[in-house]
Amino acid sequence: MARRDPVIIVGAGPAGLTVALSLALRDVPVLVLESEPKLPRDLRAGTFHPPTVEMMGPLGIAEDFLALGIKVPRWQIRDRRGVIVEWDLGLIADETPYPFRLHVEQFKLTPLLYRRLQQIGGAEVRFGHTFLDAVQDADSVTARVETPAGVETLRGRYLVGADGGRSEVRHTMGVSFDGFTWPERFLVVSTYYDLAPHGFTPNAYITDPVDWSAIFKMPHEGPPGLWRILFPTDPEIPEEVVMAADNVERLLQNFIPRPERYAVEYKSTYRVHQRVAGDFRLGRMLLVGDAAHVNNPLGAFGLNGAVHAAVNLAEKLAPVWRGEAEEALLDRYVRQRRQANIEFVQAQSIRNKQLLDERDPAVRAQRLDELRRTGADPALAKQFLLRSSMIASVRRAAEIE
Repeated sequence: MARRDPVIIVGAGPAGLTVALSLALRDVPVLVLESEPKLPRDLRAGTFHPPTVEMMGPLGIAEDFLALGIKVPRWQIRDRRGVIVEWDLGLIADETPYPFRLHVEQFKLTPLLYRRLQQIGGAEVRFGHTFLDAVQDADSVTARVETPAGVETLRGRYLVGADGGRSEVRHTMGVSFDGFTWPERFLVVSTYYDLAPHGFTPNAYITDPVDWSAIFKMPHEGPPGLWRILFPTDPEIPEEVVMAADNVERLLQNFIPRPERYAVEYKSTYRVHQRVAGDFRLGRMLLVGDAAHVNNPLGAFGLNGAVHAAVNLAEKLAPVWRGEAEEALLDRYVRQRRQANIEFVQAQSIRNKQLLDERDPAVRAQRLDELRRTGADPALAKQFLLRSSMIASVRRAAEIE
């Protein structure tokens, strides 16, 4: 077997490129396969937690990444009457050099990762290459790939599936994807109307039994920025009705009434799933990112957890590739990241949604009172922020042997 057989990575999203860059920095050759003709552009995710920003440092892109985003040191949980609690990430300034949420669209991260890969060498990214299937033996993985020139076979030492929630790598592995799909579609609307004068922090969650929502201010040239608002929609209403201009205007006017119509930059809908792969490894094939787990966006755990897992995987795969560690080290990646996802990402994101859309008045009041008590106690608030910022989940994963 050739010493320089690469790690084949399927998918050039944030998870795939983070694995690729992390491996390349450790002198492991990498071949990235992306089915799209260029880097994918996903408008959904856009909030990065402190440990994720920290992980950009060793990758060599932290300064450029920070320059692209909006720093959000305070965020709110509200109801229709006003603020329930406002969280100050300054409480965890002794735990992280980045005590804020960074708002920047994920499609602005992937070009940074890609350019850094090109700068350091040791990695090749092939666009328009669609993974079909693969077989493995004791020494390697052979993948079949649809290319612009036809079907080719490519050989690597390991294969990493970072190819999203409908992962063909996961399908090839024969691994289950257990969980459920939320009944409602999520509608995301972006508007230039400034919400700050109404008392909103750049990140806020509004609880309501019917019309809950989530707010994110995103970077945009010129004030006041672009405000992204997420609404739940009735799954029985046809897509074209949900997306109709008058319906979007109705939702925005119900959110904050104003005499003028809202200027909408873009809008989209998507279905939301809570699922975890039955295993993240089968021999020389491994899963990372949405290929391994998906969750609802409330709390911004999905993309962040994918980056955390990508860094974790590369830290273990590099010494295994070089023959400096046994393959059993890859099983530790599975234990750490799968357990952290189940214990934290899945559980917390489900709790977050239940907090926002709870219909039982007594349960709702109890949960909001608990939040008020937590926010009023600095010690409890700090523990809450360590969890919500994902610092606790990264530390928990590191504890698992």
